[in-house]
Amino acid sequence: MTTDELRHQLEFYRDLGFKDLYRRSPLTLQPQSEMPPLKIPVELPGLMPENDTLDKICSDIGDCQRCRLGATRNKIVFGVGDPKAKIVFVGEGPGAEEDAQGFPFVGRAGQLLTQMIEGTSSKEGIPIKREDVYICNVVKCRPPENRTPEADEMETCGQFLFRQISVIQPKAICALGSTAAKALLGGKDGVTKLRGTWHKWQQLPLMVTFHPSYLLRPYNQNAKREAWEDLKKLLHFVYD
Repeated sequence: MTTDELRHQLEFYRDLGFKDLYRRSPLTLQPQSEMPPLKIPVELPGLMPENDTLDKICSDIGDCQRCRLGATRNKIVFGVGDPKAKIVFVGEGPGAEEDAQGFPFVGRAGQLLTQMIEGTSSKEGIPIKREDVYICNVVKCRPPENRTPEADEMETCGQFLFRQISVIQPKAICALGSTAAKALLGGKDGVTKLRGTWHKWQQLPLMVTFHPSYLLRPYNQNAKREAWEDLKKLLHFVYD
């Protein structure tokens, strides 16, 4: 079994709530039919390598062909921002501009996200810029025609997202859109139900809000106001 496969198995059992594994003792004093074998607890190892770093994660991804997205993408879009950021923004996946440049949120949605971060922080008297946060996606390769990532694609890339957030250890996470929210929280609810209240990912506070691409549509004016309220709550929680 490869390291990636082992980590995937451990993550599966961890998500189910298991904290320990058990192995059979090699010694039994009586035949197995008469006495159950002694079980010795074995603590589950961590899901990330020791002394993990963003550079190591990027290196481990390599020229990734672990799922079907590797065959159609142009560039892997890893993440960008402060490696010690207090907030990590997580989107769905790269679009055409991101796929061409290799950086997340650089198209129209990315420009709006920058305005949201910097405009809200300025109005609230919080001196931060886009480069002070960390921005990444659930999947690192662009899905064809910008379709929603499939479950197995998100599962494959999820190990790297898990490691990114674990290395950065932000004070809070912001899930942008339903896909990111479902990937991080594991449920089926959409943004409308999840936004406005705090959730938890691995004990880290998580706020859900609308994806900037959704806010670009002209008929979503109410959603824009709600997204700004979400950001205000997020920024004050982290920086006050």
